[in-house]
Formats: sequence, C-alpha cells, structure tokens
Amino acid sequence: MTTEEFKKQVLPVKDKLYRLAKRILNDIEESEDVVQEVFYRLWSRRDEVSTYKSIEAFAMVVTKNMCLDKVKAKGYYKDELNEWNAPVDNKSPEKIVELKDDVSHVHQIIRQLPEQQRMIVQMRDVEEMEYEEIAEVMQMNLNAIRVSLSRARKAIRDRIIKKRKYEYQGD
Repeated sequence: MTTEEFKKQVLPVKDKLYRLAKRILNDIEESEDVVQEVFYRLWSRRDEVSTYKSIEAFAMVVTKNMCLDKVKAKGYYKDELNEWNAPVDNKSPEKIVELKDDVSHVHQIIRQLPEQQRMIVQMRDVEEMEYEEIAEVMQMNLNAIRVSLSRARKAIRDRIIKKRKYEYQGD
C-alpha cells in the first residue's frame, strides 16, 4: 500500500475511530493517542492491511481493542459524563434544565449497560453504522448484533419509564 492509497483508504475513517475511542475512554487526549497509535500500527502493517475486505472495519476493531486494553489497564471505567448540548431554541430555563437532566440520565443508563451492548448502541445509534459493519467490528454474527441492540434499547427504555413513573409518583 502506497502513501497515497493509505491517505485515501485509512485517513477518512479518523473521525469514526476517534468517536469510538472517546465513547469508550471518555477522555479526549487518550482517544487522540489511541487513534494515532492505530494509524501507526496500520501504517506499519500496510501491506497486510491492504488485503482486508474492509479496512475501516479492521481499524475499528483495532481501535476498540486498544481502548479496552487501556480501560483494563486502569482497572476502572471513567465515570466522567460529557454533557450533550440539548437544543435550546425558545424553551424556558426550567425546560432546558429538564432536557439536560434527561440527556444526563440517558448517558448514565448507557454507561451502565454491559460493555458489548454499550458499544453496539454507540456504533448503531450514534455512528449510524450498518449492522454488517458492526458485526464485523464486534466479530459477532448479524443476529447476535440485532438481539444485543434490541436488548440494550429495551433496557434503556425500561429505565427511562421507571424513572418517569417514580417522578410522577413524587409529584
């Protein structure tokens, strides 16, 4: 693989790799380091990499594995929450606070999912990857991906409903 081929085939997936790393690590600098290390490894093995059917899927697998190694090395999963900026528009301050609370709650629920489900939700619902791509990255069959995603979404939905029922009873 030449430098030009590498630039055309590998560099365009940088943002996807970064988002995956950031989702797993919850750390901007570590995520950037992982992506750089992935590129270094891919470049070092460029002749081998060019034989893969999907270089993007291979790069995602390498990124995922490197991130999981970092998480295991630390012995914990960072519990920092990156706030999403909920659309504000013309909403009252109370509504804005409520929306941010809802977003924080969904983040918290997703963080509590089993690692596999959390990653599948990230890839499908945030990265908008196809099921086939997710199956390749996760090294699972397509039906297992669908079942895992369905269970994750059900768990998220159930916990949101439970919270709302609790809040409703409290009023």
